[in-house]
Amino acid sequence: MSSMICRLGSSSYISTRRIVFPRISIYWIRHVQSNGHRHNLSVARFSSTTQAAAADSNEKDPLPPVSILEDYEMIQEIPLEDVRNFCFIAHIDHGKSSLSSRILELTGNFGRETQQLAWEAALLQEGISLDDDGKPRDSIKPSSSKASSKERIDALDTLAVEQQRGITVKASTASMLYRHPSAIGPHKTLLVNMYDTPGHVDFGREVTRSLNFVQGAVLLLDSTQGIQAQTWSVYEKVKALAPNDPKLLIALTKIDLEAARPIHCAVAVSEWLQDWDGDPDSIVQTSARSRIGIRPLLEQVCEQVPPPQRLADDDDDDTSILLEPKTKQQQQQRRGTLRAQVMDSWFDSRGVNCLVRVVSGQLTEGDRVTLVVVASDSSQQQQQQQNQSSYPVQEVGLVVPHELRTKILGRGQMGYVRFGLRDPRQALPGTLLLHSDRVQTALSSKFILPQLPPEATVAKSVLYASVHPQEADGFEDLCSAVDRLALNDTGLEVQRTSSASQNEAVGGGSSKSSGGGGGPSLGPGLRVGFQGLLHVEVFRQRLSDEFQIDAVVTPPKVPYRATYLPSKFNNLTEPVTKIVEDLKDWPPSTISTSSYIIEEPMVKVRIVARVADAGPLMELITRKRGTQISTQPIDEEKWFLHCVMPWAEVVVDFHDQLKTLTQGFGSMDTFEAGYAESKLQKVEIVLNGDLVEPLSFVSHKDAAQAEGRIVCQKLKDVLPRQQFVIIIQARVGSKIIASERIQAYRKDVLTKSGKTVGGGDVTRKMKLLQKQKEGKKRMQATGKVQLTQAAFNSVISRS
Repeated sequence: MSSMICRLGSSSYISTRRIVFPRISIYWIRHVQSNGHRHNLSVARFSSTTQAAAADSNEKDPLPPVSILEDYEMIQEIPLEDVRNFCFIAHIDHGKSSLSSRILELTGNFGRETQQLAWEAALLQEGISLDDDGKPRDSIKPSSSKASSKERIDALDTLAVEQQRGITVKASTASMLYRHPSAIGPHKTLLVNMYDTPGHVDFGREVTRSLNFVQGAVLLLDSTQGIQAQTWSVYEKVKALAPNDPKLLIALTKIDLEAARPIHCAVAVSEWLQDWDGDPDSIVQTSARSRIGIRPLLEQVCEQVPPPQRLADDDDDDTSILLEPKTKQQQQQRRGTLRAQVMDSWFDSRGVNCLVRVVSGQLTEGDRVTLVVVASDSSQQQQQQQNQSSYPVQEVGLVVPHELRTKILGRGQMGYVRFGLRDPRQALPGTLLLHSDRVQTALSSKFILPQLPPEATVAKSVLYASVHPQEADGFEDLCSAVDRLALNDTGLEVQRTSSASQNEAVGGGSSKSSGGGGGPSLGPGLRVGFQGLLHVEVFRQRLSDEFQIDAVVTPPKVPYRATYLPSKFNNLTEPVTKIVEDLKDWPPSTISTSSYIIEEPMVKVRIVARVADAGPLMELITRKRGTQISTQPIDEEKWFLHCVMPWAEVVVDFHDQLKTLTQGFGSMDTFEAGYAESKLQKVEIVLNGDLVEPLSFVSHKDAAQAEGRIVCQKLKDVLPRQQFVIIIQARVGSKIIASERIQAYRKDVLTKSGKTVGGGDVTRKMKLLQKQKEGKKRMQATGKVQLTQAAFNSVISRS
């Protein structure tokens, strides 16, 4: 195998032309760093301990593979030591959902037929093939076609928006059974609970929450791209949980592509992930499309991920999960105190479904449970906020990923439960389920109550936008749809607004200052807080797909901070700070700018891009008012670029321009960096003398006029032409800084039936023209400009 060694600074890097899988021997070029700046490169034959263990298990244990669809009854006899909980984490579009689906195929969660196909592919990679009776034979003709190898590759993406966009926006889980020699139970079978997490930064809270429920995390890297911005971000999320951080495993995806460079990626990973306790030889190479490396990856998870730990005060001394009690006396003699922690919740036609993990005890249908919320105050004393209502457990089962009713969940298991809730916000992640008859005992005896960190439960909105119906009579339908959508998306913060500035909270959002609707052009609407720009797009698409509502979503705005200073213009004795989430709360132009200070939110931006794109990227960051620019090389082709930028500049169009400048190779990640004072101005958009507040935006003082002209020009291009003149103006305070005009449709009143009216009488012609002019003037005074989504999109990008 040919390779080329290049040097950059004090490190050595390796790039290869191509590696053929899986028939040939695979060689890893290990990167060993010694003292000082000296690096030794040694070539070692790749040997997978997981494959050797799997081969040994095949000889000693001839039992066929199990499937949770047929063998779920054995779950009740699997001890806690035979439970493995892990999740996939990665940059967006690095193959998490595809790899998850292939693992579900291998474990039989999609049925025996797909399991047989997956096992044939897995054994074929190891040089073993099976005949029709399931016995090994020397050669095999692969029965899988190109079409069948791609089936159900997005099984965990259940939302329509996930399947259409090819991304994951909500974490999902699945339980499966897998025979492994490390199992100590009677069936030599492990219960594996797998989490598939989103990759986009807007849904990072889902990743943080998932990492608190698992003991292992598999970091995936696209072998054609290597380390990206979110790769480093999710790695930091894992290390932030130390000393209770999950066991980190690393795998490469898409190794069957022509552009794949697995050795190059492995060397970069071992160089950069300094705290990772593995080595390049332990990195599993996979391909979901070609079913490569699926079984070795699952074997490594079973071997290296530790089982969940028993609580120190667990009063169930049985090492196995109790069988389902059949009599009332057996139910009363049940040992162990139930502590089930809510992981997620969602709403469907049957009510609220809660995804829970049983930490101790067991949960069966017919039990009565009480919800307990555990929090920590400043004195680090646990506070128990108990919901006085108790609920009967109606249905219990596993998620595989569809629902599989089992009527019982034991310690270490993850599954769904229904108990009569009507709102998922009654059972937020981290909420505990306790048996109603043992709540007081559990609380008074100071039992250990597991809890989640605040960053995994609290959703903080970073963008705010107004949502309005296309038709004036569609407001109630819009409110109903958004309220139902908020039941499944707890990251939304929803408020009702009106032209009279009346606030009415819907969808569980708090009643903060909400401003005054959309004015005469849009009417009443909803003010919604989002986690990011992609969250806005997903929200609008889900409204259209799930509720058939084409809503108008105004340009999202970031929250500013206004500090009013004591002056002769007010009666203040000390500075007063207010958060400006709606531009209607912006300081009015009638007061002096010296009497207040405006601060804008700042973010630290981390960009991964090619070295060749350094020049254009520097110009883009400077144009977006970026400061504190620094660079750090990753390898000979890519580098990290760090800077601090205003959050408003990032959410406008920075990501789109980054992708354009880097031909799609660049990626970015953001972190909060507080607030910074800046010279900002509110630019208002006026249509025919009427202020359209949702079209207003905030701009830096030096760029206000230029951006106002751009917005006016874009509105001229997208607004539909009317029977009256439309005058588009951008103003700062009372000063007009830009203006455009859309001419009205004009009927030729001097011609009728092909003949000129009035003949040569000029007075008659002038009378007709004057009458038309007066009619246009009346229409301009009373006519309504129709605003479309394209009009609001034109304000988002002002470059």
